[in-house]
Amino acid sequence: MTPRTFLPLLLATALALPGLAQQANSPGQPAASGDQAASGSQSMSTSDRQPVPPPASTNFWDGDDPNLVNLVAHPFANKKYVERRVGPIRDRLNELDQLTSENKRTIKDVDGRAQQGIQLASEKVTLADQHASDAGDKARMAQTTATQASTRVASVEQMVSNLDQYKGDAQTEIRFRPGQSLLSKSAKDALDQMAAPLKDQRSYIIEVRGFAAGHGAAAIASSRKMADSVVRYLVLNHEIPVYRVYVMSMGNAAAADADGTMAKNSRGGRVEISVMKNDLMGSVQH
Repeated sequence: MTPRTFLPLLLATALALPGLAQQANSPGQPAASGDQAASGSQSMSTSDRQPVPPPASTNFWDGDDPNLVNLVAHPFANKKYVERRVGPIRDRLNELDQLTSENKRTIKDVDGRAQQGIQLASEKVTLADQHASDAGDKARMAQTTATQASTRVASVEQMVSNLDQYKGDAQTEIRFRPGQSLLSKSAKDALDQMAAPLKDQRSYIIEVRGFAAGHGAAAIASSRKMADSVVRYLVLNHEIPVYRVYVMSMGNAAAADADGTMAKNSRGGRVEISVMKNDLMGSVQH
């Protein structure tokens, strides 16, 4: 075959191939569109984001000029073709990177607030534990105080119940001449002998009863003077507390003898001193 015959045949073949390719691709385009619509509806139902759609092909040349060079090179080493294929994927990757960065910031923010809430809750729990511990200590102190108060009340009740348990321990009688209220030497010695054992003792009282001859108020006043002389001597010389001494001015009242009979008053005056002790209350105080 001569070159003149080969060249026209090659040109006729190059011109006929685009038409055949276009006829072969045209029936498939509706099907591809249907497949894309089905894929899009399924993606919408499963995710809010659409998948990367495949590039729609218009014809065999896909935007290239129908010439011999593009026919030989298409679509193996075409830069525009690769850019059209890679561009949507690169855009979606950038979008995914942006979403990932936003998710990281959101997670970091949520984690920071969670840590702050945990720390605040821990501080409140620690404060509540401290308050509970303080309340427990105060309750124990209150219980101890109540126990001590109860013990003291019981002791006081016992002391009060023993107030009427005084018993006569010693009795001394001081005689006075008519019209006199001064203590004689023998009267002072008798008072010294009676008061000496009372030093540094408790739970005792001294009853002083004065008797005088005469009638009415005069006898009472005279008996009071004699009783006051005895009390003054005990307080000044033996440091007997005044609150432990009880004075009674009996006037010309008759006193009972040891056998219980009433004795007649003598012409002079006398003072009876009785020491009364409460042994039960003394033992409680010790």
